[in-house]
Amino acid sequence: MNNAIVLLSGGMDSATVLAMAREQGYVCHALSFRYGQRHGVELEAAARLAEALGAVEHRIVDLDLSLFGGSALTDERIEVPREPTKGIPATYVPARNTVFLSIALAWAEVLPAQHIFIGVNAVDYSGYPDCRPAFIEAFQRLANLATRAGVEGRAFTIHAPLLDMSKAEIIRRGLDLGVDFSATVSCYAADEQGRACGVCDACRLRAAGFAQAGVADATRYRGG
Repeated sequence: MNNAIVLLSGGMDSATVLAMAREQGYVCHALSFRYGQRHGVELEAAARLAEALGAVEHRIVDLDLSLFGGSALTDERIEVPREPTKGIPATYVPARNTVFLSIALAWAEVLPAQHIFIGVNAVDYSGYPDCRPAFIEAFQRLANLATRAGVEGRAFTIHAPLLDMSKAEIIRRGLDLGVDFSATVSCYAADEQGRACGVCDACRLRAAGFAQAGVADATRYRGG
């Protein structure tokens, strides 16, 4: 079986990546994390998306990064920025993608699967250091150095198909593949119904993407 692990947050990027992996013929095993995020409603979205987009299974790993804090997404004492900020924003979660990919790698080695998909983007994004091409390349090298599978010649590939795509391009691609973006949750401060705040970084990037793509914004906003 052409197995692949697909990191699935419940947002528009990871939903599109899952649809892309499925289209390429991979048997998709979706992996999400309950990591102490304030916007936990995204996991409900991830479960819906995994089913709708044909994942053969969906696992949620409990991993409480709020024990360390250091991010507006895991520490309620840090406010989610409502205006654009310079440098790396307060919503950056320390080492999050490194941790997530490491757990995905562990599952991939056992499954087995030689392919791991992640929805990072280096064009329309918030400036996170673990969304850069250099990070993906470095992690792939690590994966093949640090595992039995890699040493024995069963090399891993880390797929980041959205790296060089704009949000508008991601939206168009997702729509072509049948992604229902109204079922996704991107907002850093979504309410319990999954409705977006409309002002955080994630909401601004998402709204701009729909506008640039020339399609109706599928986001459910508070009060909308």
